[in-house]
Amino acid sequence: MKEIQLKYGCNPNQKPSRIFMENGADLPVEVINGRPGYINFLDAFNGWQLVKELKEATGLPAATSFKHVSPAGAAVGLPLDDTLAKIYWVDDLGELSPLACAYARARGADRMSSFGDFIALSDVCDADTAKLIKREVSDGVIAPGYTDEALEILRQKKKGNYNVIKIDPSYVPEELERKQVYGITFEQGRNELDINGDLFGNIVTANKEIPEEALIDMKIAMITLKYTQSNSVCYVKGGQAIGIGAGQQSRIHCTRLAGQKADNWFLRQSPQVMGLQFLDELGRADRDNAIDVYMGDEYEDVLRDGEWQKRFKVKPEVFTREEKKEWLAKNQNVTLGSDAFFPFSDNIERAYKSGVKYIAQPGGSVRDDLVIECADKYDMVMAFTGIRLFHH
Repeated sequence: MKEIQLKYGCNPNQKPSRIFMENGADLPVEVINGRPGYINFLDAFNGWQLVKELKEATGLPAATSFKHVSPAGAAVGLPLDDTLAKIYWVDDLGELSPLACAYARARGADRMSSFGDFIALSDVCDADTAKLIKREVSDGVIAPGYTDEALEILRQKKKGNYNVIKIDPSYVPEELERKQVYGITFEQGRNELDINGDLFGNIVTANKEIPEEALIDMKIAMITLKYTQSNSVCYVKGGQAIGIGAGQQSRIHCTRLAGQKADNWFLRQSPQVMGLQFLDELGRADRDNAIDVYMGDEYEDVLRDGEWQKRFKVKPEVFTREEKKEWLAKNQNVTLGSDAFFPFSDNIERAYKSGVKYIAQPGGSVRDDLVIECADKYDMVMAFTGIRLFHH
């Protein structure tokens, strides 16, 4: 197929709209089901690049959950423990395939942001993954293929209109990429940076020990940032992004935003949240909303009389600031990646509060010495990659 006509562009008033190959070649994608839109394809193609590189860098199946041209979550297919299975709402599905575990992790890290996502999978979509996707609010999925059973499951979603895209995994894009802004064409070489272990060899802190698990997390962080709108910061633990901050003008604001998401991910595993007794009829999305409010400063919105009865069988106790601080102190060995250098040590101070032990960033700030000094204060390991990863 040479081109695909789209319903409209970013907004309904932006017509006509299509995707096509400027060189006249066939598109490397096939729409198997549904009718993907302009933003769907932007998410699909960015997401596909991310999971393709994650698979190449780690050797593990990978998945990402995209929203508005940035990942809400990204992960590789490591097994889920009982706690993660429960907070991701998949504990009723039994043992999952590695690919399904990858998507459960990618979706579960920030379920509020992943609501209505577009999914990218590194491997052929299997039935386990399709079953997980079917029960979530999602716009579509892109993968190199689908088993017959998986495709049958996905075609039942959205009254038969769920967007399913198949991409040719052997497709290699041209070395130059172009886009237009205000009728003016921009051209640049594609970002073909190979993110591997060698990128993290320049360790600038006194502590220079990076275990294999942390090295994998560094790869995940930097590959995720490669396809996240800048400024961007990514917290990773145990093979998955747990907090992604995208598109912030200030880096410290980005670090705080991503850090709060990482904190929320860990707070969901606390006894206070795990013990919430929801009404049986309350759906997963409503439970996610209730948990998000319960963990935050506006907790009274779900605990006041007349409100808690709409969500819970038993009124929960307030999750106090002291209790949250005590629980968060248990989160350790988190990895942090940044798409550009940290200009001030306040980013390191904030990262430490979310359990960060390992840091990967380009370096190159005039205050690098103060940033390194702050990392040394907390016995962190920090690698300077020397490479910026801005994405716009």
